[in-house]
Amino acid sequence: MVTDDASLNEAISLIPQRRVATSRVGKVYYIFRHYPVIPAAAVLMMVIFAIFAPLLAPHDPERNNLRHRNYPPMWQDADRDAAARAHPRDVEANYILGADPLGRDILSRIIYGARISLMVAAVAIFAGLTIGTTLGLVAGYFGGVIDEVIMRLLDINSAIPFLLLALMVVIVMGQSLTTLMLVLAISNWAGPARLVRGQTLQLKTLDFVALARSSGASDRRIMLRHILPGVRNTIVVAATLEVGSVILAESILSYLGAGVPPPTPAWGLMIADGRDYLLTGSGWWITVFPGMAIFITVLGFNFMGDWLRDKWDPRLRQL
Repeated sequence: MVTDDASLNEAISLIPQRRVATSRVGKVYYIFRHYPVIPAAAVLMMVIFAIFAPLLAPHDPERNNLRHRNYPPMWQDADRDAAARAHPRDVEANYILGADPLGRDILSRIIYGARISLMVAAVAIFAGLTIGTTLGLVAGYFGGVIDEVIMRLLDINSAIPFLLLALMVVIVMGQSLTTLMLVLAISNWAGPARLVRGQTLQLKTLDFVALARSSGASDRRIMLRHILPGVRNTIVVAATLEVGSVILAESILSYLGAGVPPPTPAWGLMIADGRDYLLTGSGWWITVFPGMAIFITVLGFNFMGDWLRDKWDPRLRQL
């Protein structure tokens, strides 16, 4: 009997080893299946670029060097040899992603452009969410005439073309970062206002709100202490999804000349600098690499927003 128990224990001891060997692959699959690892890594990389831009950028992003104009990326040896023969001192250039028509380093401008894009997105989204959340709470809680007025303002805001509004504001106030953030904030409060209003209309009919009202709580306290925590998840998800849209809108405005003023490095401006070289193919890197930065950043934030929505909404949560 002792022998049987010893053999049984020995056999059982071998089972966890096989499970550990197979569970490592399963854990990796589970993490990549249930968490946005790659989008989070892309967003984290852009945040690191924005915070540590002076330490990571190999060159001054605004320094011109016409001897190195349209200098190709490092791996294009044939083009680099031709450029070195045309300008012997160009062999000293060290541009990993090439240079733009003014001889400015593309990589350095992309790194500093992440700082500009994320800063504009953060300020514009914070202002838009503050306005939208406040108006949505007030409209959903009080209803009646107040709700009607706010909703009509929202409809008017949604009916005005964004590009037309941006161009009008830039013409009146001038091209600057402040003007750009103001335009983006004005155009981004409508979505959060609709979401918060819808959630407030549902929450104000629940029992805990009726109990708070019967206990003598003021309207302000009910909205801030009881209803606002209930819409917090919706606000966070909306903010995450709006980051990509705001960055894309900032790039479009900069491309059209109504966004970030030059020579400040901005991804939209960099794409505009290289649009004349796309057809010839002589300077494709001037447009392609900033476009890739926009694509990766917007896609990363959108994936994270979708994951947060699935994680926090019981109706969409993946089992």
